[in-house]
Amino acid sequence: MQQRLVLLKTWLADVLETSAFELAPASSDASFRRYFRLHHDGRSLIVMDAPPVQEDTAPFIHVAELLTEQGLNAPRILAKDIRQGFLLLTDLGDTPYLQVLTEATADRLYGDALSALLHIQQINAGRLDDIPPYDHALLMREMDLFRDWYLKKHRQQILSPAQEQSLDDVFEQLVSSALDQPVVFVHRDYHSRNLMFTEKANPGIIDFQDAVQGPVTYDLVSLLRDCYIRWPRARVEAWALGYLRDARQAGIVGAVDDTLDDEVWLDRKSVV
Repeated sequence: MQQRLVLLKTWLADVLETSAFELAPASSDASFRRYFRLHHDGRSLIVMDAPPVQEDTAPFIHVAELLTEQGLNAPRILAKDIRQGFLLLTDLGDTPYLQVLTEATADRLYGDALSALLHIQQINAGRLDDIPPYDHALLMREMDLFRDWYLKKHRQQILSPAQEQSLDDVFEQLVSSALDQPVVFVHRDYHSRNLMFTEKANPGIIDFQDAVQGPVTYDLVSLLRDCYIRWPRARVEAWALGYLRDARQAGIVGAVDDTLDDEVWLDRKSVV
């Protein structure tokens, strides 16, 4: 790690044409990536260190460009060294939604987040060719984490053959529901810790490098059924149905089956 830090500082000195900058840890995630906040000439920037042996910066770069082209507030790439795994990015601040969401601010903040989501979901399908599909295999692999890590490892529960079959049946039903939906760009972690509160062009969007092409309700549920914060059911439904109205107008989703009212639509689709 120390050797990479030396390499990073050398690269930054070349990019900035000066070594007169300050570098401090900004955050880390569940990977080999590290983030630093750089202060230079009155500016604050973010530096990503992604060791190329373990991390590929290409998906981050590609998705960042897609989002900024769509007019969304994602980090802009100011400099890059793909061979070494270094990126210099604009700084979206250090205030995640989770820190500022209150009864008084929620409508405004979720309004901004849902508006941004609608823009994300309108990225032209032709621009998504390099985004992997959220297909049957990937959906099943992720749901099996519940079985392998939660039930068996964390809870140390041994399932009977009948229980295993029941779980398989539920997983297949969920996959079928997901694959039946319109396919859009899916951030995959669109929630209160990956949305940054910004005074302009709120929200800032981060941690998008694992994006996929997948079901239209996935990010909506990530946002409104957030595991880090909970809201009353009536409020969540109001936000979701407002999104549904706007998504229809934008052509993201078609008409809902006439035999279903909006509340049933929400309950059925939110199982993803």
